[in-house]
Amino acid sequence: METLIVERNEGVVTVTMNRPERKNAINGVLQQELQTVFEEIERTEDDRVMVLTGAGGDFCSGADLSDVNGPVSDGSRHFLHSMRRSGDVALALHRMTTPTIAQVDGVAVGAGCSLALGCDLIVASDRARFSLIFTKRSLSLDYGSSWLLPRLVGLAKAKEIALFGGMWSGQEAVDIGLINRVLPLDQLKPFVVDWATTLSAGPPLALSMTKTLLLASAQATMEQAVEDEARCQAVNFYSKDTREAMMAFAEKRPASFIGR
Repeated sequence: METLIVERNEGVVTVTMNRPERKNAINGVLQQELQTVFEEIERTEDDRVMVLTGAGGDFCSGADLSDVNGPVSDGSRHFLHSMRRSGDVALALHRMTTPTIAQVDGVAVGAGCSLALGCDLIVASDRARFSLIFTKRSLSLDYGSSWLLPRLVGLAKAKEIALFGGMWSGQEAVDIGLINRVLPLDQLKPFVVDWATTLSAGPPLALSMTKTLLLASAQATMEQAVEDEARCQAVNFYSKDTREAMMAFAEKRPASFIGR
């Protein structure tokens, strides 16, 4: 990988955007590598949790507008094709059944903010800053943020965040429900490691189906939701992991899950 550092440790995959000289701005290479890695993790049974972060004290400053070869445009096709490539990255992240955590320090701006919002959980340092800055650049929302934002904070707050394009501190982001936690910088990585390790040790089938049920709820009726719950629970009930969980409970020991 040219722009990513990918590290694996006991089921936890840490993906670090590694363009610190540009505050990890997304160029054409980074965009393609993110999609490749997201899809690879989803296919890899031993990858149980993904942590997405940035190098050099920033998460991601958005699209690299100085890169004439993308992600903004490759110069050879209509701009719509370039934007559809960006959408493919957002969809690859959204389609991951593996739990995902954004570990955010410094700036998460524009498409970088959208990437963070696309993760299941967001943990930030107390110096993190979030902005869907698009309107200040005479642009509209992308990387899936038009879908994600109102589902996270409600339509009225989403309009405020998106129309003004302002900067939000980590604490402000927690207060409005945009992210999950804000911590002093020295506690950020240990906290994320603890969360990721806990999820990695959890039951993969149950976690993935819980995630997909929650994501599907935005478009489901109550009738559809309870039917989907029934199907997922039936799969769980006859899995080796559920039998292991029941035995571990009875024997008063930690369970060991295999994802089957």
